[in-house]
Amino acid sequence: MGYAEKRGDYWRGRYKVGPGQYGTVSDSDGSVIRFAKKRDAEKAANEAEAFVRNGKRVFSAKNGQLFSEFVSEWYAVQDLAASTMQNYKRHIEEHLLPRFENEPIRRIRQVDVNAWEKAERQAGYAESSIKTWRATLHLILADALDEGLIDSNPAARRRGRGKRAGRSRNRGPEKAVTTASGVLLIAERAALLSGRDDEFVAIVTLGFTGMRWGELVGLEARCVGESAIQVESQLYELDTGELHRCPPKDDSYRTIDVPEWHSELLVDHLAHNSPPPCSCHDGRSYLFGGHRAAAGSVRKVGAKLVDVARLAAVSTGTVSAVLNRPDTVKEATRQPVETAIAELGYVRGGAPARLAAHWRRNGFATWLFHPAATGWYPSKAPSPTRPVPVIGEPWPGVPVRGRNAAGRADSCWLPIAPALTPHGLRHTHRTLLVELGVPDKLIDERMGHEDGSVQGRYTHVTASMRESLLEGLTGLWEAALEVRRAMRPTSPVTVLDALLRAG
Repeated sequence: MGYAEKRGDYWRGRYKVGPGQYGTVSDSDGSVIRFAKKRDAEKAANEAEAFVRNGKRVFSAKNGQLFSEFVSEWYAVQDLAASTMQNYKRHIEEHLLPRFENEPIRRIRQVDVNAWEKAERQAGYAESSIKTWRATLHLILADALDEGLIDSNPAARRRGRGKRAGRSRNRGPEKAVTTASGVLLIAERAALLSGRDDEFVAIVTLGFTGMRWGELVGLEARCVGESAIQVESQLYELDTGELHRCPPKDDSYRTIDVPEWHSELLVDHLAHNSPPPCSCHDGRSYLFGGHRAAAGSVRKVGAKLVDVARLAAVSTGTVSAVLNRPDTVKEATRQPVETAIAELGYVRGGAPARLAAHWRRNGFATWLFHPAATGWYPSKAPSPTRPVPVIGEPWPGVPVRGRNAAGRADSCWLPIAPALTPHGLRHTHRTLLVELGVPDKLIDERMGHEDGSVQGRYTHVTASMRESLLEGLTGLWEAALEVRRAMRPTSPVTVLDALLRAG
């Protein structure tokens, strides 16, 4: 046990740290604490020795670490999912180190943490984000507490502090949802924006299964059956751009029941597309692929339009006219252009660009989902927000692209669900299940959630529950098709057109 040692006119506490090794009770600077009373020195020494027996470090001069030093050691020993490690790194480097980097960890006070949080709020960050960053700081300091580097966790919140009205400040904005008809209409527009059926099938699947975005992108062809979808993995997009294949969130492996109409939609899509093996994930075949050219594939090999114009000594507009409207160009002008095309071996359009293997979250949300839901392209420098220009016929309008797109368009889209996001379709699906009266146990199973309550443990899913669920989803889908058919009985989207005509 610890003991008090007389040193002139004061006492110091001594405690055993190992065989034949003793430490001295010190303050946050590593200076020996001088006790006026023997009893106080003995008490401090016993407390320090108790820390050592419990495998914890006692604060001394050699372990009086800065926050930056401790957090580097802390991060290095974590062994978590790649997505979690990425998030911790971002929180630490972008929000914690700028304030606490050179602060001795023992000197961080609760008032310092509260001042940092206030500064983050004044900088305009969302409450939900600040809450997440403080939770990371709390976790780091909790481990420092366990190691004996600090006496209490300054990032801990004391319950009931502050104004009662301030509690609502920590709540994020209400997540936007839509209806089954809204899901169908947004899916149709997204397919028109991409120029293919894939986005229609994908958005309908998000809205009618409640799958997470990463689970949809990582849905393998082999996991699609005649009456169910197997959720076995997800593709999580890291900051490096890599799509990391990992288990679904919280290991929520599950089987999602799908109605007959949805199963046929997925199986037909799979049959018509025959997805190739993915070169970046061990040759696995995924149900959905990217809608834009893969990086580097847009660089076409060979002569370009500008090369032809330069050789023929004309403008690129003249070359374009020769290619598209040769009868409007004079023979004397057309001949040198045709000769330049032959000499350079120019091929109009070049080789088709290779599509990316997978969607990217930002690209999908920005250029497909957001314009489909709101009718507006978002602001991306140097372009401001602007309506999606469309040709009104065939209804609901085909997006116009290229030079003077707005001038060539004659219509634009009205918003369907202005604040909706791809993740909002997951909220939408759960809300639809509640409207259908689906039992909570089946909802949790379908969403990949877990209810640890006694009620959850003593409630079980039955076959009749599943049948009622599928009947309800079928009713929602047929009602959505009827709403769309009442607007116009045909569609420019091939797969939807077939569904409307079959009705």
